[in-house]
Amino acid sequence: MMNRSSFPAQTGPRSVTRVVTAVRTLEGGGFPVRRPFPSPELMQVDPFLLLDHLGPVSWGPREGIGAPDHPHRGFETVTYILSGELRHRDSRGHTGLLGPGDVQWMTAGAGIVHSELPSEAFMREGGVMHGLQIWVNLPARDKMIRPRYQEVPGEGIPTATSPDGLVHVRVIAGSALGVSAVIATHTPIIYLHYSLQPGGRVDQPLPGELNALVYSIRGRARVGAQACEVVEGQLAVLAKGGGLPLSVDTGAEETAELIVLAGTPLGEPVVRNGPFVMNTREQILQAFDDYKQGRMGVIAVP
Repeated sequence: MMNRSSFPAQTGPRSVTRVVTAVRTLEGGGFPVRRPFPSPELMQVDPFLLLDHLGPVSWGPREGIGAPDHPHRGFETVTYILSGELRHRDSRGHTGLLGPGDVQWMTAGAGIVHSELPSEAFMREGGVMHGLQIWVNLPARDKMIRPRYQEVPGEGIPTATSPDGLVHVRVIAGSALGVSAVIATHTPIIYLHYSLQPGGRVDQPLPGELNALVYSIRGRARVGAQACEVVEGQLAVLAKGGGLPLSVDTGAEETAELIVLAGTPLGEPVVRNGPFVMNTREQILQAFDDYKQGRMGVIAVP
């Protein structure tokens, strides 16, 4: 495991190679998500397998929907809650409550069955559910490791603000504005939540060998060397290079909320089928058999 607070020197600023608009779909028990990938336009950006933007969606009392019991093997799920509350349970006896600002970095590894459902309090009172889930591929050497959790409450996520006060960042993985994440990753990963007020600008250093993406949660921002405009629900795919310029026009009407993702490409075969991501079809068939035979366990009735 590594906490990559320092990386090799980078080259010139990165440019945007394409902008992908998220498709709208239903996930889990039927909750709405915006998904820039995988989609017909973009399948994946190594090592990232999926990005789901949940909501924001308002649920009345007893209306909340989540993801009932389902298995995973061969990758990691990273859940970041912006508003609302989810209760996590799994086949290894782990339970957890995720609220606004909280992050759960779950390494599924050899296999786990889990559920992500609105908490009892949220179901009773209703409210706005809003968050993101990202799937990060594991290298072949780590696909069958023991499942592991890193759960960090919102107040434990390192933050930083630019000297002019116009740029704020929450550092989930990697480093930004002089602060480093507390979460350790199997391969070098950067996961940042930037908030840029009108007139805000930042140049985020990125190692040259990492693949990089920027997703807009809210607002309009300028991304990359050519200041390409990216709006809510759009994903910018970046060319190889070095630093990443981000800015918001001085006359903008609102703060922009951006997710910056960067990771070392694994360069390995990817075979995926539903909740399993492995390197060969035979490994996928084995995963389904292990799940059906109960070798990944079951979630105990609370």
